[in-house]
Amino acid sequence: MFKIFKWLVLSIMLSLGVSVQAEGPTVQQAAEQGDAKAQAKMGAMYLLGSGIEKDGQKAAEWMLKAANQGYLEAQVIMAALFDRGLGVKSDVKMATQWYEKAAAQGHTPSLAILGRNPAAKGSVAFNYQAMRLSASKQIPTEYAKKILLTPSK
Repeated sequence: MFKIFKWLVLSIMLSLGVSVQAEGPTVQQAAEQGDAKAQAKMGAMYLLGSGIEKDGQKAAEWMLKAANQGYLEAQVIMAALFDRGLGVKSDVKMATQWYEKAAAQGHTPSLAILGRNPAAKGSVAFNYQAMRLSASKQIPTEYAKKILLTPSK
């Protein structure tokens, strides 16, 4: 009896979820309509292969759209993608420009990557180039996961 009740509740929940989802636009539709958060989610999906096949170039295209609208996480991901040459041609100058844009929004890791972390001044010598390389390897995956976990609205 309990199994039947459990199954019935699960069925109702699933049917409600499907109908609610059908009423709102999909992530792709919202992204195509210019929603920066949705564009970043599309980029994250392609970057991680979440629900679709991994594609670095498509990930970069969607992230660039969101980054151009000032979406902070997308700007940081674009910086890392340019540093690594993932989905885009490797370009340290472009990477630096994206880190600059994120830093202008107060993004502390970007400030540190650019060597502008006030805590580091006067302390032990720090290898910013090594930190930047390490960050460029970790940022795309970690930030993409964060974007996917962020509610749409």
